[in-house]
Amino acid sequence: MGKGGEKGEETGEHEAQIRFYSWEEIQKHNLKTDKWLVIDRKVYNITNWVRRHPGGHRVISHYAGEDATDAFWAFHINPSFVQKFLKPLLIGELAPGEPSQDRDKNSQLVEDFRALRKTAEEMNLFKADPVFFSLYLCHILIMEALALLMISYYGTGWITTFILSCILATSQAQAGWLQHDFGHLSVFKKSVWNHIVHKFVIGHLKGASANWWNHRHFQHHAKPNIFKKDPDVNMIHIFVLGDSQPVEYGKKKLKYLPYNHQHEYFFLVFPPLLIPVYFQMQIMMSMIRHKFWADLIWAFSYYIRYFITFIPFYGVLGSLFLLTFVRFLESHWFVWVTQMNHIPMEIDNEKHRDWLSSQVAGALRYISMFDLKYLSGYLITPVVQQQPKVSAVLVGCHVQY
Repeated sequence: MGKGGEKGEETGEHEAQIRFYSWEEIQKHNLKTDKWLVIDRKVYNITNWVRRHPGGHRVISHYAGEDATDAFWAFHINPSFVQKFLKPLLIGELAPGEPSQDRDKNSQLVEDFRALRKTAEEMNLFKADPVFFSLYLCHILIMEALALLMISYYGTGWITTFILSCILATSQAQAGWLQHDFGHLSVFKKSVWNHIVHKFVIGHLKGASANWWNHRHFQHHAKPNIFKKDPDVNMIHIFVLGDSQPVEYGKKKLKYLPYNHQHEYFFLVFPPLLIPVYFQMQIMMSMIRHKFWADLIWAFSYYIRYFITFIPFYGVLGSLFLLTFVRFLESHWFVWVTQMNHIPMEIDNEKHRDWLSSQVAGALRYISMFDLKYLSGYLITPVVQQQPKVSAVLVGCHVQY
């Protein structure tokens, strides 16, 4: 009887120590030096943790002052492992009278989505086929070998060089789509193997940085098509995107370029220059500035292999021109796919939408007589006009890092 009484007293003391917060209070803590968020009704102070966050400080900071439950479950391949990092950050819970969703989000829609996610997991819809990904990687390596064999046999004529460039551009594009799956930790059950293969594909096969891609892409999925939070819509005043930004720029009389002609200069700027110029500069600066030395070594291994392969045939200058032309072709490919599949007119400032709505709004559909699955790395599929965006809903379930 005495032991039971002591246990009851301990439970009562524990409950008394729990602090309860309202959404009004939590939403005040969304500053650079003061960040709280909510996961499954528990309130966490992440102010000092953000710099240590493996996914980068920006992606977690984007949810400061908000409910991050669905984002948390979508981004983490092993949530139970992450709990040990959350425990020291716990400062309390939502007050009993507070709703689980902030800012009057549709609670029924949120619950329906979570039920759909659970059903999809039980149906093993997120289980990757190792044979498919092995063959996908092999066909990229075969294209790299084919390019070398072709130039060794046929020489460096203009026709051969053009065909060679198309093969290498296809290899680069497909490696870009493949690294996307490993970057999301979607292939292997253990995240360490996903990270290793991701660094090999994006680093050794493309000369890019895994950390640079992760930090950009995680933000995109966390807050798709939100200005200042999604890097994919950060066009640095070169283009004004969506329905709202042109109006905003017009009211503030901001004019860095003749935006009334952006539909014309888009073709001269974005597709040809994104990968060979902007991305390459950003990748190199990111690796050096943030000291991503492992990524830098992987990237150097790509360039060493490339120049050892092609300098004997084209010389140093010719190899540089060939690489630039391959990047030029790949850049057009990449831009048109990404513009088609997730850049809508609804691009705006933060609206604090629920996870499902934000993911679906950024997943476009297209109607075509052609099947573009291979060309897009299976990121887009054709649909009939009235088909719901089921694929977008499922993508919103798992975008892990």
